[in-house]
Amino acid sequence: MHVEVRNLDKHFGNFHAVKDVSFGIEKGQLIGLLGPSGGGKTSILRILAGLEQPDSGEILFHGQRVNALAPQERGIGFVFQSYALFKHMTVFDNIAFGLQIKKVPKAKIKERVMELVELTGLKGFEQRYPHQLSGGQRQRVAFARALAPEPQLLLLDEPFAAIDAKIRKELRSWLRDLIERVGITSIFVTHDQDEAIEVADEIMIINQGRLEQKGTPWDIYKEPHTPFVASFIGQSTLVERASDLKGFEKEAEGPGIRAFIRPEYIEVGTEQEFILKSATAPAIVKHLHFRGSEWLVEVEVSGHKLTTFRSLEKETLHAGQEVRVLVHRAYLFNDEKSWIVENPLKAEPLTVMI
Repeated sequence: MHVEVRNLDKHFGNFHAVKDVSFGIEKGQLIGLLGPSGGGKTSILRILAGLEQPDSGEILFHGQRVNALAPQERGIGFVFQSYALFKHMTVFDNIAFGLQIKKVPKAKIKERVMELVELTGLKGFEQRYPHQLSGGQRQRVAFARALAPEPQLLLLDEPFAAIDAKIRKELRSWLRDLIERVGITSIFVTHDQDEAIEVADEIMIINQGRLEQKGTPWDIYKEPHTPFVASFIGQSTLVERASDLKGFEKEAEGPGIRAFIRPEYIEVGTEQEFILKSATAPAIVKHLHFRGSEWLVEVEVSGHKLTTFRSLEKETLHAGQEVRVLVHRAYLFNDEKSWIVENPLKAEPLTVMI
């Protein structure tokens, strides 16, 4: 195990920022710390870097306890969301800074800097200053500077937050490719689900200082372990009385059982489009939103509002129209446990007639 954290705990005054967090990371993995603002993601990152000291718990790199080591002794590269470049230094000098502090010979510094300039796509920009670069180029310089001393662990604190949406999407693919080529273990903080799902090998969902779940993006999406994860990942709709849903009357019997339902688990259409009508419930279309590649449809069914998608290839629905709704799957939970249920009325595969 390259990185291991055991029972990490941290207070800032009366605020309990990190609550008994434990996890392990294999060498070469790219891990996303995902969660709402103020949930404890950056606190965990700063503790790993040695910029904050935990109240309790252990941090191990390659089996060695590093709690007492200073940040510069931990073999860590850190990339901040604000770039933190030296304005009076050129791209070359910014990248070389950490090597110069370590008193690496000049010839080795030049060789390493030019290697990183090539790797990060900055060739030809070596003598420019930060104000002469775009936001995406400045962040590439920040990555190169962090990688220059050949750290064992790369920590990224919302590295694309200060960059516009179009460039941010381009940099996601670039980061994924860069990490694979360098082979460095990396942890990045983000509150952007798409970013985490697209880039990370595994995601750790952090909420109110606790680790809610750790796993691949697909596993977390498919099988959320807690109600928070189910509500946070994707575009789930909360249904307070799950037993009102057609097909889930018996499955959701019991006090306090609620449901989270994702749009892709809901099918909406005219009565003629469904072969197995007995599994569907009547509904009214409340709103439609054009999403470019599909319709986002809001319907009211059994007193609950649900949201789903509808293909542009199908008949266009309209607000106020009477339709049928089939809920394929629901994430049910109460105060004690949670579980995923398939609609038992789906006795045979449904074919939608277009």
